[in-house]
Amino acid sequence: MTEQLKQLRDKIDAIDNELLKLINARAELAQEIGRRKNGVTYRPERESQVLTRLQQLNSGPLTSERVTQLFTEIISACRAMEEPLTVAYLGPQGTFSEEAVTKRFGNTVLTLACHTIDDVFREVESGSAHYGVVPVENSTEGAVGRTMDLLLQTSLTVCGEIELAVHQCLMAQQSDLAAIQKIYSHPQSFAQCLGWLKTHLPNLQTIARIDAASNADAASRAATDQNAAAIAGKKAAAVFGLTICAKNIEDEPNNTTRFLVIGTQQVSVSGKDKTSIVLSTSNRPGAIHELLAPLARYQVSMTRLESRPSRKGLWEYVFFIDIEGHQENENIAKALEELRNNATFLKILGSYPAAQ
Repeated sequence: MTEQLKQLRDKIDAIDNELLKLINARAELAQEIGRRKNGVTYRPERESQVLTRLQQLNSGPLTSERVTQLFTEIISACRAMEEPLTVAYLGPQGTFSEEAVTKRFGNTVLTLACHTIDDVFREVESGSAHYGVVPVENSTEGAVGRTMDLLLQTSLTVCGEIELAVHQCLMAQQSDLAAIQKIYSHPQSFAQCLGWLKTHLPNLQTIARIDAASNADAASRAATDQNAAAIAGKKAAAVFGLTICAKNIEDEPNNTTRFLVIGTQQVSVSGKDKTSIVLSTSNRPGAIHELLAPLARYQVSMTRLESRPSRKGLWEYVFFIDIEGHQENENIAKALEELRNNATFLKILGSYPAAQ
């Protein structure tokens, strides 16, 4: 048995040696490409194509998700040799927004934790960060209104999207649930976990529920209060030295948050894209039906429709729409042209690769 193990380990060592040579060869090619493409180090459409191709080629035993994680880190390390990217996100360290940054960009980036979503936009607009990652909707709690309002105002473009499975944990300095006198959390997380809290904390009515700016902020506050707990992701427990009392306490097992990558870059066609727009129309019978008719006429699939107050007049609204396809696709371009003619206002927020 010992000799057989040695032979297997020798084979692994030989494969590792070959992998190291190949990864460094890849890095050299990435450097050469970087010298030829005038300083644009992040190409969302190209990276999406690479990951999609590898998922299709994957025959296991690694899952496609693991293959994507592995090659995201390889791409991240190679990209950093050209120019390290700075990515702003809603902090502090330990938030789901930070997890989204890692999922999309890998660990070889510089991160900039911001106090608010507004600050994320400002850091990218000022050039202090190359990109920003902001939450836009949750599968349980719906749209993030502040992000949508800022997308309407900003000159930035949507360059990508990230879908992150959100698993909430209850954490504290100790694991005795009976000792909890207050719980800190972001309001959306409270709402996502209310059923679990009612079932497992029978004295919930006597426990103070205190809103925090983010889940990581909640964890940091619980870390200074012996009788407090926080609802946050498991990474926050590690960052702030808390004990996880219960895992996966979200009421919906498929709880997912969608994030957008914002920047100044116009992204080319990847082959599997989305386009986000915001528009408005006059307030009259049939106006919305007439406005959206071009989407059906050109067989454009609409994946999301959200309304928000326009802030320009009483009972006036703008509509945020996501459609499948890139604005450079012929049918999309024709539909957008007609939409622009029908709408009183239209802004293309960006075309970008769909989440992996």
